[in-house]
Amino acid sequence: MSSLKPLHLWIALIAASVVVSLLLQLTGFPASFLIGPMLTGMVFSVRGAKLSVARPYLLASQSVVGVLVASALDPSILGTISNDWAAILLVVATTVAFSTFAGWMIARTGLLPGTTAAWGCSPGAATGMITMAEEYGADPRLVAFMQFLRVVMVMVVATLVSRFIFGVGAAEQAPDAGSTFIEQLPDLLKTIAVVAAGAVGARVLKVPSGAVFVPLFLAGVLQGLGFLTITLPPWLLITAFSLIGLWVGLRFTRETVRYAFRALPVMLLGTLTLIALCGLSAVMLVWLIGTDPLTAFLATIPGALEAVSIIAVSSNADVSFILALQTIRLFVVIVTGPMLAKMICKML
Repeated sequence: MSSLKPLHLWIALIAASVVVSLLLQLTGFPASFLIGPMLTGMVFSVRGAKLSVARPYLLASQSVVGVLVASALDPSILGTISNDWAAILLVVATTVAFSTFAGWMIARTGLLPGTTAAWGCSPGAATGMITMAEEYGADPRLVAFMQFLRVVMVMVVATLVSRFIFGVGAAEQAPDAGSTFIEQLPDLLKTIAVVAAGAVGARVLKVPSGAVFVPLFLAGVLQGLGFLTITLPPWLLITAFSLIGLWVGLRFTRETVRYAFRALPVMLLGTLTLIALCGLSAVMLVWLIGTDPLTAFLATIPGALEAVSIIAVSSNADVSFILALQTIRLFVVIVTGPMLAKMICKML
């Protein structure tokens, strides 16, 4: 496969991604145009295809997801958060504690250093955690492998659980019968301008998950003030989802997999343990404030914000609540990450 020219590889990769995505779509899986390219990209990359999604395309795709989430936000969620802040903080603290336990469990095997295990299990933005981990002395290669392995597993688990337990199917992106393309064009152009501005803003600010949160905030404010009617046609959403999926899948290079192969079983065990423990946080959330199980599950699952957002928007889950809890947890992880990594090292 590596002997093929890059253009031929891209054509084969895109064609295979379309086929896999359509098959998943036909079986009713949510986020099929995210999962399909991700799985296809993993296969191509491990077989030697040296391809990658350029960062500007990734930022633009994440920005589209941020604007998509903004279109589903409910301002009334602020009241819910203010009323149930103690329970929400307890659930967030429990989730962070579970991630620390998973990191400690992996470090105890001796296959990974304590700092690497701690940052690899942090339930936050993968790219942000990798950057911060390198600054604090962890091996960025292993942290990257653990983070993207977790992202892949979270995507797959979230999709399977949403599909088979909660009955969430593939979202149907039906065109608006009440308006023509020409009538939608001004709003579409304004939406694309917000997407572009959000992507540029995220690159300048360099905050974890900024490519989602910056355009989300910008689109939400403009929509709330009446200056923007968010318009996201299916072709734009499918392109964005596919690029994000390819970006994750293509990060799994053959060299990285070989480097981490010895520790792969314990990484898988640690990641599955973390997801299961976060499931307990979801149960706690349902018990404490009575939120519906699907919302609680998507709000507490450790990471993969893009996939969680896509599944949430295509279901009847409370997108605003999910985003609020995930944002609070991300902030807590960024603040406590260095301290927890040091604590794990001292406990070994």
